[in-house]
Amino acid sequence: MRGERVYHNPVQRGFFPDPSVIRVGDDFYMVNSSFQYFPAIPISHSRDMVHWHIVGHAITNPEWLDLSDIKDSHGIWAPDISCVDGKYYIFATLRLNGDGLRGNNVLRRQLVMVSDRPEGPYSKPVCLEEDNIDPSHFADEDGSRYMIIARAAQAVPLSKDSLAVTGESRTVWNGTGERASEGPHVFKKSGYYYCMVAEGGTGYGHGINVARSTELFGRYEESPYNPVMRQTDPDAPIQRAGHGKLVQDQNGQWWCYYLCGRQNGGRYTTVGRETALDPVQWLDDGWFTINYGKGPSLEQTAPALPEHTFETQAADDFDEKELRREWEFVRTPDNGSWSLTERPGYFRIWTRDGRLDEIRAKNTLLRREQELSYHAETKVEFYPDRNGEQAGLTCYYSTVTYARFAVCYEDGRKLQLVINRNRGEELIAEIPSPEEAAVWLAVDVKGLTRTFSYSYDGRDWKTAGVLENCIYLCDEGVPEDRKRHTGTLVGIYANNGGCGSRKPADFDYFKYEDGVNA
Repeated sequence: MRGERVYHNPVQRGFFPDPSVIRVGDDFYMVNSSFQYFPAIPISHSRDMVHWHIVGHAITNPEWLDLSDIKDSHGIWAPDISCVDGKYYIFATLRLNGDGLRGNNVLRRQLVMVSDRPEGPYSKPVCLEEDNIDPSHFADEDGSRYMIIARAAQAVPLSKDSLAVTGESRTVWNGTGERASEGPHVFKKSGYYYCMVAEGGTGYGHGINVARSTELFGRYEESPYNPVMRQTDPDAPIQRAGHGKLVQDQNGQWWCYYLCGRQNGGRYTTVGRETALDPVQWLDDGWFTINYGKGPSLEQTAPALPEHTFETQAADDFDEKELRREWEFVRTPDNGSWSLTERPGYFRIWTRDGRLDEIRAKNTLLRREQELSYHAETKVEFYPDRNGEQAGLTCYYSTVTYARFAVCYEDGRKLQLVINRNRGEELIAEIPSPEEAAVWLAVDVKGLTRTFSYSYDGRDWKTAGVLENCIYLCDEGVPEDRKRHTGTLVGIYANNGGCGSRKPADFDYFKYEDGVNA
């Protein structure tokens, strides 16, 4: 790689699972799963295939997607972006609770959104009643359109506008027989239909298998190079490699974007499932390999495209009229309980019912952790006077696994460091706090260790507590909690702990700096 520009995997760092990518001229657009977070389905943009930034979301209107009672790691699964006849389509699975509370026991529905621009805005989602997962969009050369959906690869015929199912599904390919087939994609090249399926489960042992046929519903032969992507070294930094899609650059070179996860202090992917990139090699026999069959790369020669980076700012001063696109709410927010304009230059949250360990909690505002080591801090003005009221900083995985460091009221104003590792809340540290002081709160993360500190002037910092071995903040660290597909995010929150109050908490800024403790 001497003399060539290189990049390091993953290219989309942090909670960016299940990638789907298209090229539009000199631009690339990616969508990823968002699960219970809102706005739903981040849409990212790149010019060089390596550097990405979020330019929109497929669903931004809370009236179009009610996630208010969606369980952890349910919600939006495995979206796909495509372009057919000048229209851009995003397909995605809406994974419901299946508990009968919405009038039936349907587990999964498919959503379709359409736009004239890849970054959106997109139309109100249309629901397709197909109870499976991971839809992708395929338009054949004869004008036929299909939704390709798991298990393995089933083709569901669609109308000419792709917004309605017109017939029964048919099997394209049954997969290799490995377990948990998902993420199917079909594309056509040089007279062959190629079918890619992720198999082996979305954890360790995940991979991509391929088959081809000269007819969409013909006899498929499996690639002799299967799995074309899989991590076989259990000690390698990048694991869980699979669920991918191919894209061709402007120079004719093919690439594969795929799901992966970085290990943190063992087999723990604390930042969640991410997106990696490796080159594709087309062989003389018409098959392809990804990264020459060597599995995911750590360092790779960059695409022969002009480097195009995006400006990033460590601190959000909340001076803009809209939230930056890197922010996510946990489930559907209560837009009447937060404001950027009530006190200009501050993000104000009013306390309301719903604690962090409850699905009904509203207006927990988070951003992705992107590295295994980072520093985050905020300044909050919050003056509680009723037991249960709290506002502050949180490292959040789910309603049953998080850490929170907050200004609270428990028979007096205090700072509390609390964890939940699927055993209910546990008080780690409690510090009396001056009644009328603003408080700076910070967390320093280094691997599996998280150090929380506080200040009353932003200069003189004191340690509140050190959390060691935080394996509960990842997909794998709580095996009894079966649905864990997201990753740890960091941000701010406020609630009243059930006391019924509505009190403002004003956050002056939020700073996030990667790698400062590496």
